[in-house]
Amino acid sequence: MGFLAPWFLGGLAALGVPVFVHLLRKHVTTPRPVSSLMFFERGTQSSTRHRRLRYLVLFALRFALVLLIVLAFANPFVRRAAANANGRLLLIALDHSFSMRAGTRFADAKQQALALLAAKPHGQKAQIMALGGQVDLLTQPMDDDAQLHAALESIEPGDGHANFGELGRVLRTMSETVPGPIDLHLFSDMQRSAMPANFADMVMPAKVTLALHPAAKGATPPNWTVESVNAPAQLSNPKDPKLSRVEAVVAGFNTPAATKMVSLVVNGKTLDTKKVNVPANGRVTVDFAPLTVGYGFNRCEVRIDSAGVGGDALAADDASVFAVRRSDPERVLFVHEGSDVRAALYFDAALQAAAQGAFILQSSAAEQTTDLDPSRFAFVVLSDTVSLPSIFEHALAQYVAKGGSVLMALGTSAAHHAQIPLWGGSVKQVHDYSRGGDAATVGQVDFSYPALEQAQPGRDNGGWAEVKVFYAIGVDPGQARVAARLNDGTPLLLDKPMGEGHILLFTSGLENLTNDLPLHPVFVAFVDRMARYLSGDERVSGSRLVDSYVQLRVAEESGGALGNVEVIDPEGRRALTLSEARTAQSFRLASAGFYQIHFANGRDAVIGVNPDRRESDLAPMAQDVQQLWSGSSGEHAARTAGAAAAQVKEQPVSLWWYVMLLALIVGLAETAFASGYMGTQREEV
Repeated sequence: MGFLAPWFLGGLAALGVPVFVHLLRKHVTTPRPVSSLMFFERGTQSSTRHRRLRYLVLFALRFALVLLIVLAFANPFVRRAAANANGRLLLIALDHSFSMRAGTRFADAKQQALALLAAKPHGQKAQIMALGGQVDLLTQPMDDDAQLHAALESIEPGDGHANFGELGRVLRTMSETVPGPIDLHLFSDMQRSAMPANFADMVMPAKVTLALHPAAKGATPPNWTVESVNAPAQLSNPKDPKLSRVEAVVAGFNTPAATKMVSLVVNGKTLDTKKVNVPANGRVTVDFAPLTVGYGFNRCEVRIDSAGVGGDALAADDASVFAVRRSDPERVLFVHEGSDVRAALYFDAALQAAAQGAFILQSSAAEQTTDLDPSRFAFVVLSDTVSLPSIFEHALAQYVAKGGSVLMALGTSAAHHAQIPLWGGSVKQVHDYSRGGDAATVGQVDFSYPALEQAQPGRDNGGWAEVKVFYAIGVDPGQARVAARLNDGTPLLLDKPMGEGHILLFTSGLENLTNDLPLHPVFVAFVDRMARYLSGDERVSGSRLVDSYVQLRVAEESGGALGNVEVIDPEGRRALTLSEARTAQSFRLASAGFYQIHFANGRDAVIGVNPDRRESDLAPMAQDVQQLWSGSSGEHAARTAGAAAAQVKEQPVSLWWYVMLLALIVGLAETAFASGYMGTQREEV
């Protein structure tokens, strides 16, 4: 406590006034007649009684009133911690990614974050952030300690993969909207695998001060995991040794050599268990064959025994789940011109080699399709058929609108027709490259497109660079997605949604006359991915990673037209609201486990979802990398849980109003007591 105007304390000398007043008393004696003074003895009267303080309560009130007035003019104050004058925002980021489940990492990090929040000066604004598969801002900048505490308490361990590059991107965006400096405190295990490929992506902007609070202490603990599982998403013949098998990879991170028991579990029942020797910090492959499953969707998992040498720091990744759907082979309708037999032959051979019996091709000439019902087929292929019976074309349009898919290959017949059936467009130009003596090549390929997807295409453009195209039809892509183009820019493969279905347009043929694609190995891979994409098998079973998305509807305008979408999460709860069930286009798989989905087109799906196995490597970033990231070398240790105190200062808070209010109360009390002593009082002798 202090005084802003201490020289006024000299007024304390006025405290002698009430003392003097209460000691100074005028003695009044009443004359009394006596007959003679001869009988009185002369003596000195004692004044001790008159030097005593009289009316102690009144005296105390007057003394306090003078004291309070003097203190008020001296302006007393107390020092109180207040937010920095620069308006610094305290941003608390708590990592709740999958690796934080190891040991007590998450609990420790949460306790440290709560301690930092409790030490925050009253009045300073703060914000809570959760870092997992995505960066979630749980609050707005506020000084409400109760809401901030509740938001921090609500964060629970997740299954996502943390990305410090995404954190840097979010902070760069925030720095453009937050007016003052930002003090970011990150509570995380600082996992090395969370670093982006480019370190610059995780660098914070100039106005952000980063303080790291590592939750992982000591040496990196050992951890075994089921790193990957290769299993068929759809199985038509469990006795086929080439298809009916499960291949799992068991990996160890910072582990000694150990023997592990690995089991294949189907619908809660263990089908097979094998003993494998996992080398130190190594991997081993385990095969299970045959895969015996019943018809319909089967919930499967490969599980390892977490007990054994060295323990296991993260038991949650000791199993990998996947779904297998057993069904009879689905039929595919292949419609072609009567004189064209090569296209069906090449397509069927590639389909059987790739899908391994999952599809049966039914070939039919265009003029014989009048009585065919497209809804009985997994998908339909139109090869060089731009003229269809009106009945079949109408049925095909309804089939696509309700969720079916069609692959249209434009051969030489398209040059003689202005309109393209189903597609809704016209032929713009005919490219006959063979007349120029040189064939066109595939210049651009979108490998993120499901029918062309490749993780590492390579220098040969995923095998498409060797393909020669002699004949192609130029069309206006409009709103369609162009998945591949020729070297002259002509679209080669286009995808156009229609209702709940798709139409794929291949602007060349499927035989070896308009191009030599059927003669290249990439043709088999293309037919395989395209067949699974058109039939919808890639989204009705198998496995996905946490934070991936599943498409619920094809076209936004068709939302609710065919029915609602229903999603049941691993906890058995409905994941969509009624409004979302009518309109949602996609859904984020946020948790590990099995999701059950009923699509708007009537199809069902069971999808096994696993955490990203990069989270299984619990090794943290090197200490020098952490210091480089936080922008400090020697000062890093000082920015710990008490760093918030260094970011604030104390400021005086005046007590003048409180003192004056108390003086007013004392003055009123003094007036009330003094009124009782206003009369003249006589002294008795």
